[in-house]
Amino acid sequence: MKAVVKTEPGYDKMELRDVPVPEVYGDRVKIKVAYTGICGSDIHTFKGEYQNPTTPVTLGHEFSGEVVEVGPEVTKFKMGDRVTSETTFETCGECVYCQEHDYNLCSNRKGIGTQANGSFAEYVLSREESCHLLAESISYEAAALTEPLACCVHAALEKTEVKASDTVLIFGPGPIGLLLAQVVKAQGATVIMSGITKDKARLQLALQLGVDKIVDTLTDDLDDIVLSMTDGYGADKVFDCSGAVPAVNQGLPLTKKKGDFVQVGLFAEKKNAIDEEAIIQREIAYIGSRSQKPSSWLIALDLLAKGHIHTDQMITKIYDLDDWREGFQAVMAGNEIKVLVKSN
Repeated sequence: MKAVVKTEPGYDKMELRDVPVPEVYGDRVKIKVAYTGICGSDIHTFKGEYQNPTTPVTLGHEFSGEVVEVGPEVTKFKMGDRVTSETTFETCGECVYCQEHDYNLCSNRKGIGTQANGSFAEYVLSREESCHLLAESISYEAAALTEPLACCVHAALEKTEVKASDTVLIFGPGPIGLLLAQVVKAQGATVIMSGITKDKARLQLALQLGVDKIVDTLTDDLDDIVLSMTDGYGADKVFDCSGAVPAVNQGLPLTKKKGDFVQVGLFAEKKNAIDEEAIIQREIAYIGSRSQKPSSWLIALDLLAKGHIHTDQMITKIYDLDDWREGFQAVMAGNEIKVLVKSN
């Protein structure tokens, strides 16, 4: 079968290869891949900036598809089932995090598309526990966004709890920021989305997706807007989806005293100069949010099934597997919202 393989560490080092079709065993499920979303981490891997993958490995972890074969221990899935899958391929099963199903925190976890072969291929293996049936109302295209949506659910509804009475400030109108905004709007909260001038098209899309106020921080006064919308108190919840230190340092003083600031975006550097004074003096809870866990997926799929997430407006390009490189280049050019690769 055809698969997009990261052959070794470094810039690019990726190619479309003919590789063996994976064989099922134990609790493994073989999925004929329909669509895979190109994730920011895939781009970091392409550029050689992400050291997590074990090479050679087939990339891809945001996917949907059809079950075509199951291992002898599988009881919940059968051929023909429409599914998506969590990214967890293996865990130790013994640590305190595994016992609580916080697989995202298991130190021995192996992920699909990083340590196990992923979905930029015609077929991919997953474990039964990681697979989820799709409701009839969820298309394969929409289902390919479940993984990033689950990350947003984890940040907004598990690491903190957004309420209808909250005013929420979100930095970064990329795919994660736009999905997170929809998760927050589904709770009834008021959302302010912040970006910069080059994000104009994405900010306009945010309005179409239900965001209440968009702000270009290069031309608008974010401080005045947030304070005027919150009676001078600041936003109840702030989410940084940009991974930009200036955004974080602008957002911390705009967080309501005793409020929550959730760090979703990844920084380019391991250590950064953060406004710790604002955290201390405002008694802010500065919260890290890593990936997603099984409970996040149940909520994400429910939001998709109920039509709260408008994926059609976010998917702006689809490329065939043979044209995967064009897809990656489109993402890196920065003009698309969400790009999918079609495998079959």
